[in-house]
Amino acid sequence: MTVTTPSFSWRSIVLPAYLPTLLFSIGEGAIIPVIPVVATERGASIALAGLIAAMIMVGELLGDLPAGWLVARIGERASMIGASALAAIGVLVALLSPTLPALGIGILLVGLATAVFGLARHAFLTSYVPERVRARALSTLAGVFRGGWAVGPFIAAALLATTGASENVFWVLVAACLVVVVVLLVLPDPERVFGSARQTRAEASDAAAASRAPGGAEATESPGRREADAASHGVFRAIATHRAVLARIGTGVGLLAALRASRMVILPLWAVSIGMAPEAAALVIGVSATIDFALFYVSGQVMDRFGRLWSAIPGLLGLGVGHLVLAFTRDSPAAGVWFTVIALLFGVANGLSSGVILTLGADLAPKANPAPFLGAFRTIADAGQAGAPLAIAALISASSIMVASATMGVLGFVGAAILWRYVPRYVPHAGARPPGKPVSGKPSAPSP
Repeated sequence: MTVTTPSFSWRSIVLPAYLPTLLFSIGEGAIIPVIPVVATERGASIALAGLIAAMIMVGELLGDLPAGWLVARIGERASMIGASALAAIGVLVALLSPTLPALGIGILLVGLATAVFGLARHAFLTSYVPERVRARALSTLAGVFRGGWAVGPFIAAALLATTGASENVFWVLVAACLVVVVVLLVLPDPERVFGSARQTRAEASDAAAASRAPGGAEATESPGRREADAASHGVFRAIATHRAVLARIGTGVGLLAALRASRMVILPLWAVSIGMAPEAAALVIGVSATIDFALFYVSGQVMDRFGRLWSAIPGLLGLGVGHLVLAFTRDSPAAGVWFTVIALLFGVANGLSSGVILTLGADLAPKANPAPFLGAFRTIADAGQAGAPLAIAALISASSIMVASATMGVLGFVGAAILWRYVPRYVPHAGARPPGKPVSGKPSAPSP
């Protein structure tokens, strides 16, 4: 049986998928560096300022599961409009009441909004982008987020230099949210524009599966029927149904997220511990971040051409090796050189794994209604991201920064082993293939 599937154009998703994401992430990237500054100006200690700044990450973690339910219920565009409004409300709460509790609550609301916004874009690309270019589309989404977070601080710096008031930077996020809402209202609803393409692809996949099955369509349960059943499941039902894949691959991506967060904490702390000049450390970390950003599309190409493991494993091993090398070179006469080399290694490793968490989530999610599953999947990743800084702080307090770095390095190898074991099992078509073999077929459904 020959089935014609609709063609895909990158141009068709640039505005509906990437433009709102870039605008929102620029606004968020602008406020993140000034949150501790505003907190200290309001009388917070360094520790309390750090806790308030962490509220954005806590909000993301708390918001992932409700975001899955919300996106499944009201759709991607409505969810992003609501998330933009919530973020603006959070900023207004922080600005209109000049107290530390109000600041903490406002930043928490921004984190909740970020969870909804990110999941809506993830669900959209999961549903409407063909499998053959899925990794490139999702690694580009990750790159757009990183690009916005890179641009935002420069806008913040310009405002600070012009006005001298750190709280004024918060209005950047309000303005970005307003522009996002306008863009979403002016552009056609992508769920309607791309809905026919998704339906055609689903029908093509169902027809192909039926033609391969012994006895034809009636001999096997239709994938379309399975996906329709999945669409009726809520977030907690998705967790129960897919508990095996969430526990296995979820643990692997949680460790990858933890290593990514760890490098952002370890590098500045390490520079202080070896007495490196702040401007020199900032330059090295900036170059590392530039390398990280520059490689996002390369990561997507690698995943689409060779498989997801070719991105995930080098990323985890690179981050793991870097943490271990740091742990054994702190007292070296060339500690500054080692710091520079490892920072650059972190940039390469993180860049090569750009988008792999998003892509694995998309591979595993039920295609008719991915949001509930993606909410659970992203919760695990965000838990790793939120838990890493706390674990590092505890290990440094109990022992030393070398022990903290070595522990995170070992976890990188553990994560690589978990994904090496389970990605080919749950995503056999995209897990590990000989180089050059094209992606084909449909992702296997997560085992209940």
